[in-house]
Amino acid sequence: MRNDLFLTALARMGLLQPAEHPAITPLTGGVSSDIVRVDLASGPICVKRALPKLKVEADWQAPVERNRYEVQWMQVAAGIVPAAVPRILGEDRQTGMFAMQFLDSATYPVWKAQLRDGEISADTARDVGRCVAAIHARTAGDTAVAHAFATDHIFFPIRLEPYLAATADRNPGCAERLHRLMRVTGATRKALIHGDISPKNILAGPDGPVFLDAECAWYGDPAFDLAFCLNHLLLKCVWRPRWQARYLVCFDALAQAYLAAVTWESRIDIEARAAHLLPGLFLGRVDGKSPVEYINSEVERDRVRRVARSLLAAPVDKLSDVRTVWQREIATWKK
Repeated sequence: MRNDLFLTALARMGLLQPAEHPAITPLTGGVSSDIVRVDLASGPICVKRALPKLKVEADWQAPVERNRYEVQWMQVAAGIVPAAVPRILGEDRQTGMFAMQFLDSATYPVWKAQLRDGEISADTARDVGRCVAAIHARTAGDTAVAHAFATDHIFFPIRLEPYLAATADRNPGCAERLHRLMRVTGATRKALIHGDISPKNILAGPDGPVFLDAECAWYGDPAFDLAFCLNHLLLKCVWRPRWQARYLVCFDALAQAYLAAVTWESRIDIEARAAHLLPGLFLGRVDGKSPVEYINSEVERDRVRRVARSLLAAPVDKLSDVRTVWQREIATWKK
């Protein structure tokens, strides 16, 4: 990571004072970007740079222009749920970087860390569902937003291909169903979606959740955001088995809060699409290009595979039915 690139970009953004040489500290983050804290004379900020090749074992390429759409998603979201995104401070498209408000973890803990450590709040899950639904509702049917986020060239290689197509290659018995899910998701254009609604990208702020990492922003199927986040709450049951019941309470709280706020289409229809997609994403987190780091034994991976494959073979239309099938699998672990 070259600090001079960050300094050059900051200067172009008008955020760097003459002769200022701030400390630059790498931050932990996802696999797709370099993220740093920059301690300017005016205070700390965060700068993000998209990478052309993601930091995973598989060969996973993605256009660096996705930073541009992340900024735009945050700007749209700020007009709907202002407290749900950090302030954008500047953008430098030449280097694929942007600067945003730095949010200290003491006040804005990462939701994933809370879930890991047993600080498991159904209220947080409920607020996530409400905020995501609010953004979907306000952008649904908006032709200008649809035009601005016509990002198939980003969403397909960074989401549908690594999570569903790559998983189909490793699960030939489910391949037809997984490819159908790709076709349905890819053809459904209803609202602006974030594309990576994951606990690692959500801060539990004092005024509600704050969403980060909208690199996959796309005008498409809102069921993807819902299923993507619920998937993580199911997977946490493998990571921290002693809190399984509490994770499932969060699953119900998020799903119910989201569905209660659906106004742009039939709740029955969007729930069915999410319930059909969820087992594909579930399987994708053990057999796709971006497996979760905390499921690392074949015994644990096979638990996920059993449930995912059964639900792909016999789809259910309700999210509560997905949760019930997973609960039945969990019950067998205790024997």
